[in-house]
Amino acid sequence: MSGRGRSRGSSRNEAKAVENPSQQQERAFLVGVEFRSQGRAARKKSASLTRGAQAARDHAASAGASSSSSSFSSSLPADSPDLQPDFTSPDFTSEDSLDEMRTLATSAGAQIAGEFTQRKDRPDPATLIGKGKLEEIAGAAASVSADVILFDHDLSPSQQRNIEAVVHTRVIDRTQLILDIFARHARTREGQLQVELAQLEYMLPRLAGRGVEMSQLGGGIGTRGPGETQLETDRRKIYRRVRHVKQQIENVRRIRAQQRQRRESVPVALVALVGYTNAGKSTLFNVLTKSKVLESSRMFATLDPTIRGAELPSKRKILFSDTVGFIRHLPHTLVSAFRATLEEVQRATLILQVSDASSPVSAEQDAQVESVLKELEADKKPRLRVMNKIDLLLPKQRESLRVDWRDDERTIHVSAAKGIGLTTLLDRIDAVLEGDRPERVRLRIPQKEGKMLAQLEAGARIYSRQYQDGMVVLEAEAPASVVRRMREWVVG
Repeated sequence: MSGRGRSRGSSRNEAKAVENPSQQQERAFLVGVEFRSQGRAARKKSASLTRGAQAARDHAASAGASSSSSSFSSSLPADSPDLQPDFTSPDFTSEDSLDEMRTLATSAGAQIAGEFTQRKDRPDPATLIGKGKLEEIAGAAASVSADVILFDHDLSPSQQRNIEAVVHTRVIDRTQLILDIFARHARTREGQLQVELAQLEYMLPRLAGRGVEMSQLGGGIGTRGPGETQLETDRRKIYRRVRHVKQQIENVRRIRAQQRQRRESVPVALVALVGYTNAGKSTLFNVLTKSKVLESSRMFATLDPTIRGAELPSKRKILFSDTVGFIRHLPHTLVSAFRATLEEVQRATLILQVSDASSPVSAEQDAQVESVLKELEADKKPRLRVMNKIDLLLPKQRESLRVDWRDDERTIHVSAAKGIGLTTLLDRIDAVLEGDRPERVRLRIPQKEGKMLAQLEAGARIYSRQYQDGMVVLEAEAPASVVRRMREWVVG
């Protein structure tokens, strides 16, 4: 096996702001890992990109950004031809992955002190990248006074212990870093419970992995002792806490189910916004619902689900749900812990998949979102693709986008921050949703029925109005639920 690494300083990252400048920033040394066997598989996958996705990558190469709305294929699955996109599954390159790791580290409040990228044929079972390279990393990390070494890869408990024994510095893998960011951003009791459960489940195998030699409960020479040791005590306490947290989350799920039952008793569609972290979901949510949910460029700024009402052009009322962002290799413990939250995606009438049109890896991000939707068994739901942040594209790219990738029945290009394309988006949602369809009717309502006339004014489009013998004759288009309430006055 052969390996090659590179180390780099942090001048371009030192100016990055942190969430709380008054706190002392930890200096982090990043370690990116790429295995050649996986790299060959990624290159093979890249060759299967659709022509549109490849064009998007060409844009990124020439101008530094991409509008890769084209990860949709021109062909759609036969089981849902109108609203089911066909995704490719390209992988991130090692450079893309390390760039994302920088953003994760900054979101966790770290200051990037240095970087190292290691390429090997295959993982080392004991230390992931080999003891020789670890000694090199230990020297590089010490030279920049790093407080922690962050691996852009998941580490087994034994690998983490073996690495720490060589580098003599705290080591954190990708999953633990994401869990830490979730813990920093959880605001509600529900969010905190879900993050705690994921952290406990992550911790258990690492606690148990510290060595069965600590146990004094076995049989045979050298294993007799005073009884339960600290390892068993800690493990028992964690199991007890896991049971308690799961019970609390189950209570949350029960309350959510009751709230959902009340919502479903009225004909109001639920539209869930999903997408890669930092794709602009909360900004779009705020614009569509006139809300003030936290908007941030930091990863995973939204952890707690929010549901708000809005009105479509047809005067139908709908609910929008803002959800936690997805990410590449989202830890399974997080998907399990946040299942109570993500049930809103499973129950949604329509999914709005929000993508960052300005990201050069938009196609790869979409593939990761598709993977999580499959795990949630929500990948077959009706879906609209929303390409957000088109205001960040260069003028030439926007012009090319207009020519090559026009809005169609599945894709809408918007800028939530600048208010571009939102009318088209609402019209498209209105056209897609089947429930409570608007009906064109002619009504004769007595003028004394002021309450009914006010309801009609608020909930319908009025095309004409005439007054005849104490009656109001109207031509209107209203949702079926509104028409049903006024059926005694429907004429013709």
